[in-house]
Amino acid sequence: MKVRLENPKNFIDAINIISELVVEVKLKFLEDGLFLVAVDPANVAMVIFKMPKESFSFYEVENEELSINLEDFKRILKRAYNSPTIDFEQEENILKISSEDSSKRIFNLSLIDNDIEEKKEPNLEFSTEGEISSQEFSKTIEDCYVVADSCSFISKEGLFKIEAKGSLSSVKVEFSEEYKFKGEAKAKYSLEYLMKFIKSSKISDKIKIMFSDNYPLKLIFAGDRLGISFILAPRVDND
Repeated sequence: MKVRLENPKNFIDAINIISELVVEVKLKFLEDGLFLVAVDPANVAMVIFKMPKESFSFYEVENEELSINLEDFKRILKRAYNSPTIDFEQEENILKISSEDSSKRIFNLSLIDNDIEEKKEPNLEFSTEGEISSQEFSKTIEDCYVVADSCSFISKEGLFKIEAKGSLSSVKVEFSEEYKFKGEAKAKYSLEYLMKFIKSSKISDKIKIMFSDNYPLKLIFAGDRLGISFILAPRVDND
């Protein structure tokens, strides 16, 4: 396997975001591109990462699956953040990572035992969906995080709003009518996880939101050369 990526900043940003949810992943370099599915240790959130082969300036693979430690991987990638190109090449149990600007740097990352459990994206059906500005969504989640540890997503009569209530304060954000949401639903989700997800706004101007009554939430951040999605289990009140 040997691939080359031009202007790797978005890819490195995506890996940094994924590393906040999981430590070990299986990178699948398939015929049509790079693919990753992983679930956090608490089994609450799933991340799906896709990068079509057209995103690479050079792509020569034979459907390899590389199991790596993301903490080690992102530390190496940080050294190449401002590099114009980055190359990945597998040599037996090593992933060679090369970048070049004023000097050439070559890192060797040992692959881990290939016993990471295989994860598949679930087939979910949602009663409501819509698309909004990722920046507006990020600001809303940050607002909610100030007052509570969870928030409610509400879609009704084509309008979408997010509410959060703490012991002493609350916040409600209603999105303008230009964001058309289809269907009606209400569900509550953890802000701890959503605060991690919104970091993906740096790779996408828009975010697609899909959910149903007390049902998992799906967020899709689709960038120019890659896409990252999250599925989050609903928060269920005990009372």
